[in-house]
Amino acid sequence: MPVLVPKPDLLLGRDRETRRVADLVAGARAGRGGAVVLSGEAGIGKSALLDAAVGGASGYTVVRASGAEFEQELPYAALHQLCVPILDRATGIPAALRVAFGLTPGTPEPFHVGLALLELVTGAARRTPLLCVVDDAQWLDSASRAAMVFLGRRVAADPVAMVFAVRTPSVLGELAALPELAVPGLSDENARQLLAARSPFPLDERVRDRLVAEAHGNPLALLELPRAGGFAPPETGSVPSRVEHAYQRRLAALPGDARTLVTIASADPTGDPDLLWSTATALDVDVERASADAEAAELVEFGTRIRFCHPLARSAVYRAASPEERRIVHGALADATDAVTAPDRRAWHRAQAAVSPDADVAAELARSAARAQARGGVAAAAAFLERSAALSPDADRRVARTLDAARAHLESGRGDAAGDLLTTIETVALDEEQRARVELLQGRVAFTRPGDGTGPALMARAARRLTDPMAARECFLDALEMSLVVGRGGGFVTEILATARAEAPPAGSPDVLDALITLAAGDHASAVPMLIRDHRPMWSRWPCLATMISTQLYDPHALAAIAEYLVKAGRESGSPMLLRLGLAQQATDATIRGDLGRALAAVAEEGAIADAAGEPPLVYPRLQLASFRGRRDDADDLFEAANRALTADGTGQVTNLHWTTAVLHNGLGDHPAALAAARAATAPDELFLAGPALPELVEAAVRCGEHEIAAAALGSLTERTLAGGTVAGRGIAAYARGLVTGVEEHYREAVELLAETPLAPYRGRAHLLYGQWLRREGRRRDGVEQLRIAYEVLSGAGAEAFARRAADGLRAAGEPVGRPAGATYEGLTLQEVAVARLVARGATSNEVAVALFISKRTVDAHLRNIFRKLGISSRRALKDRPELLSSAGTAEPGSAER
Repeated sequence: MPVLVPKPDLLLGRDRETRRVADLVAGARAGRGGAVVLSGEAGIGKSALLDAAVGGASGYTVVRASGAEFEQELPYAALHQLCVPILDRATGIPAALRVAFGLTPGTPEPFHVGLALLELVTGAARRTPLLCVVDDAQWLDSASRAAMVFLGRRVAADPVAMVFAVRTPSVLGELAALPELAVPGLSDENARQLLAARSPFPLDERVRDRLVAEAHGNPLALLELPRAGGFAPPETGSVPSRVEHAYQRRLAALPGDARTLVTIASADPTGDPDLLWSTATALDVDVERASADAEAAELVEFGTRIRFCHPLARSAVYRAASPEERRIVHGALADATDAVTAPDRRAWHRAQAAVSPDADVAAELARSAARAQARGGVAAAAAFLERSAALSPDADRRVARTLDAARAHLESGRGDAAGDLLTTIETVALDEEQRARVELLQGRVAFTRPGDGTGPALMARAARRLTDPMAARECFLDALEMSLVVGRGGGFVTEILATARAEAPPAGSPDVLDALITLAAGDHASAVPMLIRDHRPMWSRWPCLATMISTQLYDPHALAAIAEYLVKAGRESGSPMLLRLGLAQQATDATIRGDLGRALAAVAEEGAIADAAGEPPLVYPRLQLASFRGRRDDADDLFEAANRALTADGTGQVTNLHWTTAVLHNGLGDHPAALAAARAATAPDELFLAGPALPELVEAAVRCGEHEIAAAALGSLTERTLAGGTVAGRGIAAYARGLVTGVEEHYREAVELLAETPLAPYRGRAHLLYGQWLRREGRRRDGVEQLRIAYEVLSGAGAEAFARRAADGLRAAGEPVGRPAGATYEGLTLQEVAVARLVARGATSNEVAVALFISKRTVDAHLRNIFRKLGISSRRALKDRPELLSSAGTAEPGSAER
């Protein structure tokens, strides 16, 4: 264990915390990297623990960064701080980081930035272990925070340690994904010892006890309160606020030039001494004398980087300056900032210096917003646009920029901020088109708010205001897409379509909206041809809607093509949301095709990208996979997560919960549970989920003796599949018909039709149901033949529960049952499956690392586990596992036989 070298008295009572930090540093030296987040109130001693980590990292490369309260809007600013010291170690700065840092044009993909950071950091750690220290992490810009969390979660097999400090657990944000260590206040005994060691003068015992009581265990308060006059009456407010007042009293005691110099330093979070000196000189500050006075007050250190004695000191100094003083300082900083190399900082300083609306400054901020948006800084774009709107003298531009800022807030996941901003617009002075834009955004915001049911009405009102009929009709499709994106399809689809039927202006010719209105009315024969014709143009604008329609049409080829399109578009555009949606659809496509390895790999990659974007992984592809596999424990955990996402009004992030529940329980043979779930999934308001759930309802109802329910479900299923005309739909309807009628020809038709489709789980179920029927009819040999096929197909497709039902039938007939065909994946984690598939296809460790957003050392660690679990010893042996190489092909929509 490394020996920590802090100031000993500042670590009084911190044995637990210092051990944790020391263990982390020692683990990195041994190649077991990791991260920890120190949380606690300002002044509690987190910075001392960071210094202790640095002091104990002998032989390490140490890189540091800190968040700045006034720099949170600049994307990747803190990440740049962290990376600068190790950029010279790289043979070349990774392309994604060059884009993120503004060194080359382009749009940084957050997950690629995370991977580039991983590549840079783990590369630098090959020479010496690396310690990354990040202070004031609550003020990191969101892009940097996401990238750093991505790194912290992926260095377990690398000699890299990361220590973050953040104020209070309530502001952890994405950092909550990393291990947390709360730093509590000192005990009274430790507080007395610290006072005795550090007080500049002897303290009366009663005064000492009062200071200990007032400080509430906060070490910084213990050190600052006596300096501020320990015998003065106590101030009201929190401890950090009183400590800030103490720093402000130190500031007030300084000569004027020193106060100005320190104020300039507080307004520039970069800590660049060249910028500080040039700005101070422009304001006629005697730099040499002022800096000496400021350092003597122990407020700030001037070196290769300007550093305040404590983050509270910076904020205290900035808040102590009058508005006019701050404007003067920001104006001088703007003049001294290079407009070519740092245009966004210059624009922000100019904005802070503005005293009234200024068209030039507003336009410069708008350009900064465009640059931030192009670099993936949606939150920064929103901040720039919001300030740009406030400084825009022209009313129309002010409204347009406010709307753009609200849209950017919404895209960054801050629906409440978008809603608050929209309330600032005076709608009375707007024309109809502008009001429509406001109501469209208000509707989108409403969809993101649990319990808020006003979204459809707001978007319908916007549609009524629009003069362009096509734009008005698209409002309703936008509303449908939003309802599906946020998992509220069941709650809103019927309402939206009813409103569209009554209010949407007519189209020149029947379109998708007409088709959906017709479908909602139950006329599948008329609706389906329109959906087939207009399906592809929907993919780019309404991908969730397009996917749901493909499922409704029982068209696996269209679903596969949409998934392929979304993945390609997501990779090319750099949109994490689009790529994650595409991978989720790829996982669904692979699941219903029985390509277990491809499904597991897609789920693993979606999870990696979610990590990089600082989001939880999507539940529904995992839920579908667990349900089709019949993994009750896995599914129960996912059902619990899905139910936590559901709000009191039944909305949430999982729209197909009941369908997947029905699949799971039919596989497990718990038909009453499957019946309840399937009935919920086929309720009247579940327009887009009824189709795939109907065969589950038929099977569960037949097994439960509910023949009327089964017959009604079969009628609905037959109507839909006849209208759709796909081979897959007709085959599934045929085995459902066999269940209801008990006619052998229906089972035979199902087996023959599904043999022409890629849907292995459904093909296996057709053989299973046929085999069970044959055995009940006393035709043992024929039944065994069908059950044998069912077992091989279902086990190979990973449909373990249905395969067990086939195996039970075989054993009951006295037949032996071999090892399941898909057993290669048993015992492997999601990431191990993904690694195994890629390596089996010939990928190098570096290529696997890039594909799965992990380090090369982590890939090698996974391979060691894979070899051990599979009982093999080389990469070549993985290629001898055909199930690792299997991959269902895709086809363009329309290629399915109809």
